[in-house]
Amino acid sequence: MAIVKADTPLLVASSAEFNEMLKSELPILLLLWNGEALRSDLKNELDRVAREEPMLVVKADVSRAPELASRFEVGKHPLLLGIANGEVIVRRNRPWGTDVSAIVEALKPYVPTQQMPSVVPPSAPPRVDTKPIKVTDQTFRKEVIESPLPVVVDFWAPWCGPCRQVAPILDKLAAEFAGKVRIAKVNVDENPILAQTFNIMSIPTLMFVKGGKIVGQQAGALPEHILRDALNQLVALKIA
Repeated sequence: MAIVKADTPLLVASSAEFNEMLKSELPILLLLWNGEALRSDLKNELDRVAREEPMLVVKADVSRAPELASRFEVGKHPLLLGIANGEVIVRRNRPWGTDVSAIVEALKPYVPTQQMPSVVPPSAPPRVDTKPIKVTDQTFRKEVIESPLPVVVDFWAPWCGPCRQVAPILDKLAAEFAGKVRIAKVNVDENPILAQTFNIMSIPTLMFVKGGKIVGQQAGALPEHILRDALNQLVALKIA
């Protein structure tokens, strides 16, 4: 059967039905649970993603499809998976509504280009930031994924010495590349979902995003000249 984008979550009752879903080019947000009532924040966010995002939202009642429970090692609590190209990209046990948003961001780079909506109207001028902007779990999508400018995301924490070392360099480069590159800062202590979603194992870590796609990632405090070269390369990078 042909798998098309639906505006409501799709229900599957067997591994065979789910395998058909995997034939779609779209990423899949898969909820496995025992059929009981879901928390309203989780249900509402799944419904929103089905309506608004270029991906499939699939729900499987494992009490009716025990083979799926075994396949994905589902325990007694709901399990939320982000799947792209047949592989599990992100896994969240006992998910909340905020977990849905974070997994959607992790799946965005896997959306086929023809499915990606235009992030801003052509007539809308990009905002010019002369200083790094603060980004949270809630604002990451708008400020980074949907940014009309390339973005360098600095994952940091106040207690991190190397983070403090690189901070003034990023401040300088934010002013130097204003209107060409946006520099965003994510405090990993305050925004653990983003850190977990993008598997940030050490800080500082810089993530490079252009056209809604993650195009590079680098851990460690880099010197100014290397960071400047990296930003110039990001500006020049062509995204298909």
